[in-house]
Amino acid sequence: MVDQQVIRQLSTICALDAVGFSRLMNENQETAVKIFYERRNLIAETVGEFGGRVFGAAGDSLMAEFGSPVEALRAMLEAQTRLDKLNAAAAENLRMPFRIGVATGVVIQSEDGTFGDCVNISARLQEFSPPGGVAITGTTHEHISGKFSVEFTDLGLMQLKNIALPVRILVSAPASGQTTSRAFAAVRSSIVQPANTETKDHQPAIAVLPFQNSSPDRSTDYLADGIVDDIIHGLAATRSLPVIARDSSFQFRDQWLGAAAIGNLLGARYLVMGSVASFDKRIRLSASLTDSGNGRVIWSGRFERSLEELTQLQDDLGGEIVSTLEREVDRVEQVRTFQIPWERLQTWQLVRRGRWHMQRRTRADMEAALKLFQQAYDEDPNSSSVLSELAWWYLWRGWLNRGEPGDLARVADLSQRALLVDSQDARPYAFLGSIEVLRRRPLAALDFLQQALHYNPSFVLAYQAMGSARLMASRPQEAITVLKRADRLSPFENYRFHTLGELAAAYTLMEDWPAVISTAERSLSFAQDYFYPRFLKIGALVRSGQIEAARTERELFEARHPRFNRSWIDWIPFADGSINQRLLDNFDGAG
Repeated sequence: MVDQQVIRQLSTICALDAVGFSRLMNENQETAVKIFYERRNLIAETVGEFGGRVFGAAGDSLMAEFGSPVEALRAMLEAQTRLDKLNAAAAENLRMPFRIGVATGVVIQSEDGTFGDCVNISARLQEFSPPGGVAITGTTHEHISGKFSVEFTDLGLMQLKNIALPVRILVSAPASGQTTSRAFAAVRSSIVQPANTETKDHQPAIAVLPFQNSSPDRSTDYLADGIVDDIIHGLAATRSLPVIARDSSFQFRDQWLGAAAIGNLLGARYLVMGSVASFDKRIRLSASLTDSGNGRVIWSGRFERSLEELTQLQDDLGGEIVSTLEREVDRVEQVRTFQIPWERLQTWQLVRRGRWHMQRRTRADMEAALKLFQQAYDEDPNSSSVLSELAWWYLWRGWLNRGEPGDLARVADLSQRALLVDSQDARPYAFLGSIEVLRRRPLAALDFLQQALHYNPSFVLAYQAMGSARLMASRPQEAITVLKRADRLSPFENYRFHTLGELAAAYTLMEDWPAVISTAERSLSFAQDYFYPRFLKIGALVRSGQIEAARTERELFEARHPRFNRSWIDWIPFADGSINQRLLDNFDGAG
């Protein structure tokens, strides 16, 4: 028997996978195969031009090998540019983009093929690529750094299936450049621990991504967002199933990163995705439930209703998702989730428009939101959801106005009325707990907040308020645990700067000065003009002996906040008023 000769060498392997091939095969097999081969031939020609070779073609994927990482990336970027032109010339339903993964490492060449971790990594890597884009490993990036103008977003270390060690992954935007920058910027600016390295001891979470409006009328975008709001709210009432908050899941409106990357970044194993179309006073909705770990579609469904039946969609769709998850996830209970109906369609639309403005957080948008919520209230003063939206608006203003009594009294009244309509809605309990925190009664707040989390175990606002309550009650270690939970449930939360600011304050009470400094910096990365984390950072620098750094930071603080007054700190509602003075003493050390 003659031993087979093998060769070990450094190579760059590219894995390419067609997007939409299965859909086209279901519609027309001959057309799908023709489109795929047209694109596969284009890719093979491009690979050859740059000195590579194609191998391992199987189904709707193929692989290529290059001796140089630079030539490999040049070839893949050129291939994506050519594919983009080809797809642009085709009808929308006949387009077939590709995801590409590029990995550099040692491979084994033999008569039977090309083998090695590098081959397996590239195959897994393409799942993180946006359609029309490229995902590369950190090793490949080291080889090509400074040689290309293309910009990559660093997703950090990811644990890939059947790969022993975590792999650093970087992704480029699609060649077409048609994706919006919102999700791209969110990923780039956020400090996120990938889910697989952080949450393996936690139960798998679910995220509902924004549904795409496939209607030509863009003025109905709010309908798609409103339906998703209802689904998130309903799913959040399930026990033992964490639900990623809306602010985080909505950062991925374009979904260009793909299920694997989005799932890792959000810390969600399950993703709900879908589309909404409106026509002739009817609504058509398509949705699917995907396991982000393997890309498997667990369930899909289509619904069509008249516009008058719109508010019943969340019942049908949410019930299907929950019952499916019950089979997939241990100890997920199907409990009261979608049972409270909306009284009127007009009310539903007004609230959804108001929420859209609330998310924008500008002064003009907040005024527009209040006007819409008030109009909804005039239409239906006994709607629990309308009362809760108004309560949230006044709580937001009350916090900005440092606990203005009139705003807090309004929150209490609206919340109590909302509970008379729906005693199992988590939101009013969270609002009542929050105003108790602002009134310097943190222990009284805990009862309300625990009740909120009983009804909605994934309510980020309740966790944030619970963390603040324990902090104000001088229980910093407990506060840290709860605030970290809030941060995990919503890594792209609009108010994440506040959560991190509270976390920095908890570390201050623990006198963990390095943690104060690093956490304050994370908070400032989301809101440079938020005074509190910078104030805490200055005190931490003083207490850790970095006086010059503290003075430099204080100069920046005074430039950004020329109207700063010590009353800003005196107002912070610690039950023990001596803590406020301690914070000021820390700060004064940099004077």
